[in-house]
Amino acid sequence: MREFDVVVIGAGAAGMMCAAVAGQRGRSVLVTDHADAPGKKIRISGGGRCNFTNIHTTPDRFLSANPRFAISALKRYTATDFIALVERYGIAYHEKTLGQLFCDGSSQQIIDMLRNEMEAGGAVLELETQAISVAREEGGFLVALSTGPVRCASLVVATGGKSIPKMGATGFAYQVAEQFGVPVVETRPALVPMTFEAGLLETIKPLAGIGLDVRVARGKTRFDEAMLFTHRGLSGPAILQISSYWREGDEMAIDMAPGRNMADWLQAARGSRGKQSVLNALAEILPRRVAQKIVDDCGICGNLADLSKTQSARLVAAVADWRVKPVGSEGYRTAEVTLGGIDTNALDAKTMGVKAVPGLYFVGEAVDVTGWLGGYNFQWAWASAWSAAQAV
Repeated sequence: MREFDVVVIGAGAAGMMCAAVAGQRGRSVLVTDHADAPGKKIRISGGGRCNFTNIHTTPDRFLSANPRFAISALKRYTATDFIALVERYGIAYHEKTLGQLFCDGSSQQIIDMLRNEMEAGGAVLELETQAISVAREEGGFLVALSTGPVRCASLVVATGGKSIPKMGATGFAYQVAEQFGVPVVETRPALVPMTFEAGLLETIKPLAGIGLDVRVARGKTRFDEAMLFTHRGLSGPAILQISSYWREGDEMAIDMAPGRNMADWLQAARGSRGKQSVLNALAEILPRRVAQKIVDDCGICGNLADLSKTQSARLVAAVADWRVKPVGSEGYRTAEVTLGGIDTNALDAKTMGVKAVPGLYFVGEAVDVTGWLGGYNFQWAWASAWSAAQAV
């Protein structure tokens, strides 16, 4: 029977990072994955250019039942550390917006870099290999693989969450957690488009495909980014961001003219060009089809000068405080990440190890730490994996 110091289940971002670092520390490492290629989510991320980190990474950009849990890992392995690795491989990159770093070329460069790092540490990568079961035994674990059993002193579960099942996502990490009595925080799709009920959807269908910059808020949480009308509801970065904070029955407030005081703008427009139609004036600051829908919904068809106080107030609210209540999301099919996961109260924040089960570690998306859109979840993968690799 083959024996390794470390077995890593899952050859995604966190799994490959952990295997590479542990191997370079002199540990014998086997990393397995049921897929036919490693890093499948890396490959499709960022439109194929991989938004591999964010220079503004701070713990407050992550959601968790224990918001302080991520602090240790994120401080010990920072965005600067990963950028240094990328630069060492000569991978060209650029900042897109809001601190998001993307490869100039293909995301395959990040996958190749991680594979090279694993090879440098002597880690063995075995693809199309299913992890069937895990058993604890004296001195470590017995892992039943589809290719045969292996023994290890340390077992790292890096199989991710439930998001994008077509990429091979499974609930394996949660099954292992249940087996060893590790609690799991309720999981749900995150960074996901929102859907509307049929009646509301019918009214916005003509706007499908239109995008604009907005401020979207749920309670005190707000994001200023782009929004996209879709055939199902709303998408775009602003909506994906707020989806992590949204719960069934919640209302969202959307300002389609962020940074502009609509009441002041409307008053000034009425005073300076009262004979202009409300539609044409509104179309100067909003996509015309959106402006048309707003004036139609408000029952306005005249000129600026003809607006009553009631109509003006209705118009301002429709633009700057559109209240909408989604019925749900598009689910794990399109969700970029999984919210919730392995309860961090059961883990050591420094090592990612299970406190009650020495030698067992969970890293990456499987853990109840979920970042904002824009490279934060990759940085959590690198940081949590690096932390575990120091301990295995």
